Amino acid sequence: MTPERLPVGLSLSADVEYRNDRLKPYRARVRWVDPVDKRRRSISEAAPDEDAAQKWIDEVMAAAAAGVDPATFTMSLAEYGGCVMPLAMRGLEAKTLDPYLAGWRLRVVPSLGHLPVRRITNGVVDRTVFGWIDEGHGRSTVKNSLAALVRVMEQAVRDGLIGRNPARITGWQRQYRQAFDELDDPRALALPDWAALVKLADALVARSAGRFAGWGEAVVFAACTAARIGEVSGVRVRDIDPGAWVWTVCRQTTPSPGGLVDKATKGRCARRVPLIEEVRPLVARRLDKLQGRPDARLFTGPRGGRLTTAVLRDATHWDEVVTTLGFESLRRHDLRHTGLTWMADAGVPVHVLRLIAGHGSLTTTQRYLHPDLDAIVGAGAALSVHLAK
Repeated sequence: MTPERLPVGLSLSADVEYRNDRLKPYRARVRWVDPVDKRRRSISEAAPDEDAAQKWIDEVMAAAAAGVDPATFTMSLAEYGGCVMPLAMRGLEAKTLDPYLAGWRLRVVPSLGHLPVRRITNGVVDRTVFGWIDEGHGRSTVKNSLAALVRVMEQAVRDGLIGRNPARITGWQRQYRQAFDELDDPRALALPDWAALVKLADALVARSAGRFAGWGEAVVFAACTAARIGEVSGVRVRDIDPGAWVWTVCRQTTPSPGGLVDKATKGRCARRVPLIEEVRPLVARRLDKLQGRPDARLFTGPRGGRLTTAVLRDATHWDEVVTTLGFESLRRHDLRHTGLTWMADAGVPVHVLRLIAGHGSLTTTQRYLHPDLDAIVGAGAALSVHLAK
């Protein structure tokens, strides 16, 4: 039912059914007749006890008396947003509305759209937004996506579905100030050297349940290939050429309605990435174990599940580990920054670095070209030799 014909003062009937074979044995159900098409409608909710079931019924009836469509109580965020979007976005100019709707369609719905509106919490939104940051989305992209979510959830508050807006979170912009303020310390986003990477990988494994070595290997692989965690999750055996030691990056794992899916990489273009000597033994061991399985994933979780930046963070206690090691601002996406920075330090030409990174323009790639102290001193020495001639 669209918001233009909400059933004000709708007459409802309700009952509670006990089912002893269910984890939540009490089923609360509300029925009504649609005032427009005269069809019978119903919604239901499982509850652990009779009081909780009756409370839910009371909430539905109170909302319906105030003009809220009862069906919205069981709607997913994507369904609810589709119903109330004109109301939620009213008053916005086209230049603001368009990026808000793009953020809703490309980030909010894939990440949260499958969840019921009443099940979205501040913590869920917080983790989602920081996940967008870890995936490398820019500040304005995250801002527009979050703004769209805030407006839709504010409409849910007005409709009486929730008591407060869980999308009004704080602190996420501070993450950008830590990550992108490179003037004082231009190398803050990258690990300093190979020893630091190995130390990080070992520490993450040590903090994980069962000391799962795969977490550390995925971290090392991501840094050595300058890849996103979603791309590391998406690599299959057939994508690796062990003769030339090249990885063809052609897919990534990303959240979507109903769970994780594999799709084309950001930019929708495959790219080739060199596998350096330091990471080849790791890759060779995994290829040997997966012989005859070209479609097998090279990296999975301890139970064979797909990797995401959030899974890696939670399973390894990432925030605690990086703080203990002195890398407080290090995000999972900074493994990619580490690889690109190291390649730039090694003298990889910027146009080649752009192809490895999969960037659309050289401008994006150039932000990784931060010369270290040795390079700066060397440049001065080279100038002195030139002048001496």
